[in-house]
This record gives sequence, structure tokens and C-alpha cells, in this order.
Amino acid sequence: MSTADDLVTIWTAGVDAVIGRRAVCDALRQHNVMRPDAVIAVGKAAASMAAAAHDAFGPLPMLIVTKHGHVMDAPQNAEIIEAAHPVPDAQSLKAGARLIDAVDNMARDTHLLVLTSGGASALAEHLVDGLSLNDLADRTQALLASGQDIHAMNALRKDLSAIKGGKLLARFKGQRITSLAISDVEGDALGVIGSGIGDAPADAPFDFAPYIVASNAIARAAAADAAQGVILSNTEDLYDDAVALAPRIAAQVLAAGPGLHIKGGEPTVILPPNPGKGGRNMALALLLAREIAGIEGVQILVAGTDGTDGPTDAAGALVDGHTWDDSGSDALNTANAAPWLDARGALFRSGPTGTNVMDILIAKRT
Repeated sequence: MSTADDLVTIWTAGVDAVIGRRAVCDALRQHNVMRPDAVIAVGKAAASMAAAAHDAFGPLPMLIVTKHGHVMDAPQNAEIIEAAHPVPDAQSLKAGARLIDAVDNMARDTHLLVLTSGGASALAEHLVDGLSLNDLADRTQALLASGQDIHAMNALRKDLSAIKGGKLLARFKGQRITSLAISDVEGDALGVIGSGIGDAPADAPFDFAPYIVASNAIARAAAADAAQGVILSNTEDLYDDAVALAPRIAAQVLAAGPGLHIKGGEPTVILPPNPGKGGRNMALALLLAREIAGIEGVQILVAGTDGTDGPTDAAGALVDGHTWDDSGSDALNTANAAPWLDARGALFRSGPTGTNVMDILIAKRT
């Protein structure tokens, strides 16, 4: 098996450990969750998470809101709304209105199962009065281009939203909500995942049972277990601008000698006006390719665990000492890493995975 195959196998093992269907099935058993009266699932992993509820309880009234093309495993009886990510579209507003309707119509003695995963912030929205979809899209685009982290983005989203930050579940008139979430944020806080769409207000007049069922830490542990070789580091520290991260990561890998490094988190990028095609993982991979240019025996895979990186069909990229040439500078300056990496066979395409626990980087030096 080549080193490239090794890295893909390790990354896949990490992702498989946090697939929505598996994570929710385990949590339903572990916490002895009783049969709900209805299920709401929102996020990139919504269909996979909802499939677990169907496996456990059979057919139920079920509303799934997910990204376009992420409906694999969705139960046949489910109502499905597909919307855009990372910039909301008209379908996102349709989804928000439908979520409000679903929660408002729950009877007083009912139990609602809420399943949340990353991407929910863009996929479902109901705006505060006076704000239009174009306003929201413009503000989202500006935040994405600014390089700010998910905490800053979600703080703004809560202010603009009538359903984030516990506002959706505050409408619930029933008896109990069980909220299961796959974390795509640093710290794994339910109030931050999906901008708190699966959270409840502190003074909720119903029983509220929240659980985090999958995280980057769980994925990285599984990746380490699957690795054959020495694990030199396993850390969640991809929380900086990609331009700053790349030299630090490369220096660590090159100084440590033979072995594997596993990293998790979510890098940020600052976009130029009229950016090209790419995502944060591709940008980081291209920057790393420049750092290790000409060095033999080093390969680095960096990819989003949801299977997509920015508005592309790839999860990220796999680079080595032969990937870089000087034309890559223009791709970096124009945020157009995807076609540049694709032309060199460096893009990594996994397809939608059914989970979303931020990003995983795996570096190997032989």
C-alpha cells in the first residue's frame, strides 16, 4: 500500500467512527432514549442521523433539512428539504419556516427528538423582521471572506435569526426534547453547533436532555487506532489562518522525523475580492505543498470530514514534495486552489460522508 493510500485509509477510519447513523444509534442505546413522537434533523449529517432514528423506532413523522446532495440513507417516509451551504438560499428560508411549523404543531404531551450537525446555520433560517435573504447572503459572504472563526460567525447568525440560539425550541409546547448533536465546533458546545438551533433556552418549560454524540476528538482517536506506525502527535489545533498554520505544521513534521501527525480543527482563510474555486482545506494543503516542496518522504492529507470543502465536490487535497511549482502562487493569491490541485491529481474526493466534525489533517514522514 502506498503512503497516499495509507493516509486515505487512516482518514476514512476516523470519519467512519463518527458517521451520523452509527453515532446516533450508539447514543440512543447508551442513554435509553424512549420512542419520540417526531424527529427533526438539521445539518449536513441530518439524513444519516435520521436513519438511525428510523432503525431504532421504525416509521415516525420526520423532517430532514440538509445540504443539496447529502440525502443518502434518508428514510423513505421522511420529509426532506435540501438547501445551500455555506451561503443560505431561498430553500434555507423554506426550511426555517417548516421547522417552526413542525415545532409549533407538537402537542403538549409529546416527545421530540432533535438531531443537529454542522451546516445547520446556513441550511435553515427564519430571519428577524426587516432582514432579507439578500442581506443575509451578503453578510454571510463577508464573514466567510474575513477569515473569522465559526464562533464569530455563529454569534452574528444568532442575532439575525428567529430560530437560532434556542429560539426554535423555545416554541415547543410538549413534554420532552432529546437533542443529539454531532459537533463541528471547538469546545463541542451545543449552543454553538448550528448556531444553537438544537439548543433550548435556560428556562425551558419542558424536560431537555442534550447529548454530544460525535466529535473531532472521537474521529482522531479512531484514526490513530487505524494507523500503522508511530503516532508522533494527535492534537486539535487547526484553529488559525491557513497562512500561519502551514509553516508551523511543516516545521513540526520535518523536525520530528519518521512517523504520523494527526490534527483536527477548522482553519480559516481570508479571501480576495472575486475569489476563485476552493476551500479552506485546499488552501492549507497548497500552502503546505509550498512548505515541503522538494522534500522526499513527506505526504499530507487535509480534508473536511463532511466530504466537501467550500463550494466544491472535493473534501480537500493530498500533497507531497512534488506537488508545488511556482504557478501555485497565483492560485493562492486568487483563492483558486481547486482547479490548480485538480490539474495535478492532488484533490481528494470522498463524496458526502454522513457526518461533520470539522477537518482532519494527517501528515506522514518516512
